[in-house]
Amino acid sequence: MLKRHFLKTVVGTALLLGTALSAHAADDALARIKAAGVLKVGTETAFAPFDFIDAGEHVGLNVDFFAELGKDLGVKIEWVALPWDSVLPSLEAGKYDIVAGPATITKARLERFKMTSPIAEATVAIMKKAGDTSITKPEDIAGKAVGVGKATAQLEQLKEYSATLPKKVDIHEYVSFNDSYADLAAGRVVAVANSLPNIAFVAKQRNGAFEVVTPGFGKKTYFGFIGKKDDDSKTLVDYVNEETIKMKKDGRLGKLQEKWFGTKFDTPDAITDPAF
Repeated sequence: MLKRHFLKTVVGTALLLGTALSAHAADDALARIKAAGVLKVGTETAFAPFDFIDAGEHVGLNVDFFAELGKDLGVKIEWVALPWDSVLPSLEAGKYDIVAGPATITKARLERFKMTSPIAEATVAIMKKAGDTSITKPEDIAGKAVGVGKATAQLEQLKEYSATLPKKVDIHEYVSFNDSYADLAAGRVVAVANSLPNIAFVAKQRNGAFEVVTPGFGKKTYFGFIGKKDDDSKTLVDYVNEETIKMKKDGRLGKLQEKWFGTKFDTPDAITDPAF
């Protein structure tokens, strides 16, 4: 009887402990961040107007967005900058809590990561040198040299679009979009494919050196932030989702879009079935 009672007690204690550990694991990411007082955010700093270096200062919509989120959460934001093709693998390796990026919300990424509520439209378009009359519509890039970011959704959409053209596009991949813009200015490529908010900002900043070709050629897509797809990270991504929707409703996100894009974007609160 004593042995049976002892075993029941041990089993009961183990079950309670297991339940407690499971509950702790469920809120571990957000609880850990609050306890540390720091949210570590991974990004690249060559993706204007979201994240870039201006006169030695890290600026952009992402910087402003996470500054607001940090205030609401009561933590400091610690930035970790890497080349884009290293950013997502470093998230999976645990070097930071979330990726600002942002990244286009795609079917493949939703299988691999948890992505937040959209913060802007990400539809892909073409930017050319100002005055280049050989490109007046997207299909004019057939058979021509076009720059695009390495390991990006823009690259995948350019490849998909290229396959529909009479001649395949001569695709040049760049670790940094800034390098692609430099090659466009130098004439080493005739165009750069990137999301409309990015190239609209670049064309505006370059004092008439570049022009955006409209309409865009890509499917309508959206940008979001990226978290790990595990139970540990769920509460953090859920919190960022709630903050994003809150900032949409109170007008803060719209003000940031106007500041950095010169316009506002209507975005859904969630993307469950991306177009791409």
